[in-house]
Amino acid sequence: MTEKKIRVLIAKPGLDGHDRGAKVIARALRDDGMEVIYTGLRQTPDMISEAALQEDVDVIGLSILSGAHNALIPQILKKLKENGQENVLVFLGGIIPEDDIQGMLNAGIYKVYGPGTDTRQVCKDIREAVKVKQAE
Repeated sequence: MTEKKIRVLIAKPGLDGHDRGAKVIARALRDDGMEVIYTGLRQTPDMISEAALQEDVDVIGLSILSGAHNALIPQILKKLKENGQENVLVFLGGIIPEDDIQGMLNAGIYKVYGPGTDTRQVCKDIREAVKVKQAE
């Protein structure tokens, strides 16, 4: 029997119009054998949580460069909880100040990545996190 592919939703919340990093990550995850759904730019928390529900994803990868992470992340996590999606792992990448990283982790983000992160590390982290989550 073949192993179920990990399904990952990549989203760009807020008004940030720069999506190169999100596309690089989406491609790396796809090349690593994961199924990737890219929602495109300017997604609202409602749109992201609804897409995650409809696509039945294991993981959500959020990319934020605009500095709006402290406003958007809690809203997204709240919507996921309202939809009964507490089991979905959420990763965050982008320009996140060092002082805000622990707050993001405390809010429920699984891991935070900054510019220049090796995409192989992201793939490895997602695979390990999903494996742990499935074993629970």
